[in-house]
Amino acid sequence: MDKELREILDAGLAAADPKDAVLRSVRLEGDSVLAAGERFDARRVFVVAAGKAAGAMAEAARELFDGRIASGIVITKDGHDAGPEGFETVFASHPEPDERGVEAAGKVRELAESLEEGDLLLALISGGASALLADPSPPIRIADLKKLTQDLLKSGADIGEINTVRKHVSVLKGGGLARLAAPAKVLALLLSDVVGDAPSSIASGPATADTTTLDEARAVLERYGIEPSQSIAEHLENAEETPKPGDPVFENVANVVCGGGRHAVEAAAGKARDLGYEPLVLSTTMTGDARAIASVCASIVREALESGNPAHPPCAVVSGGEATVVVRGDGTGGPNQEFALTLAVELDGVDGWAALAADTDGNDGPTDAAGGLVDGGTAAKVRGAGADPARALEENDARAALEAGGALLVTGPTGTNVNDLRVILVPG
Repeated sequence: MDKELREILDAGLAAADPKDAVLRSVRLEGDSVLAAGERFDARRVFVVAAGKAAGAMAEAARELFDGRIASGIVITKDGHDAGPEGFETVFASHPEPDERGVEAAGKVRELAESLEEGDLLLALISGGASALLADPSPPIRIADLKKLTQDLLKSGADIGEINTVRKHVSVLKGGGLARLAAPAKVLALLLSDVVGDAPSSIASGPATADTTTLDEARAVLERYGIEPSQSIAEHLENAEETPKPGDPVFENVANVVCGGGRHAVEAAAGKARDLGYEPLVLSTTMTGDARAIASVCASIVREALESGNPAHPPCAVVSGGEATVVVRGDGTGGPNQEFALTLAVELDGVDGWAALAADTDGNDGPTDAAGGLVDGGTAAKVRGAGADPARALEENDARAALEAGGALLVTGPTGTNVNDLRVILVPG
């Protein structure tokens, strides 16, 4: 079943191709740019592409505008595709910000502030842009922002909560880019990596009105017991609020979601059907602890094998969304690796199933693996290699356990980023 699972993953990734997402969302009519019913007339076009899919999205913009781009900059993660010829490319760190991200954010800020009425800023935003555009509000230092990011990622906070904080310690996020670019027009094309595809949450909403508040940002830190640095604490007490719905800076701004996790899940389900499995799509917006999600899925597999409910084999249980991990140990892994290992432990010795869990960008958590590919024999293989899969879960060391069992899924950078994709095949 490994071959079939990989074919299903490939189909999901192809449906989330960032270049195609841009090309299908925008068309030109003379000197006008049309997207989602909006028309933008512009004498000059400037492109800012930020995120793990920035290179491919910028290439689509180059094809669309064919020499009409006044300037373009791409900010992306190390190892990912650079921008097309004629674009400046800056590589930076993810998921923790670094000085290169600070430099990149400074370049974007300078470009936005230079725009004039009649110009168009085409913002091509994909997952990872929040960290790659490291734009701490003065006087916050990059070291303080990095520590805050580490604490948030380890806390178990969901991406919405993390972005609530990010918006209020940043220059460009939470509508900051739109505010700096005014009175120029802004068209933001968003490849969504957040559950629900809310534009204000994708990359912390650089061109979107912010519905969260400073009070809510402070509440997130308190909820998870995060003690911010003095510079961050002082900023959160004294900062100006982010621009809210109704602010005039958004009069000439449009945000268009051009792709997301739903596309990947639907394509994966379709490919499973082509391979002879009846797909059962649990949700495209599944969130929460990876182990808890895996436990639910394990119950579904058992029920399907024993009673044919909620789907009769051969079936495929498909889901998307964004799982999280509460870090309790000192090991290495990520949500998809923890999901896969938990499933392998809970269905240890159960025949008639195989599963894949992957982060669609190719990097699950702070690792070089996309996730895991497991079945009823995986836990035994891990033990046979001298590792304890249950203990590995306790220590958040799923990567080592899966590697020991030959179940680690490594794809390399995929060029897209639309969150998690989980597929369980139950041939019966």
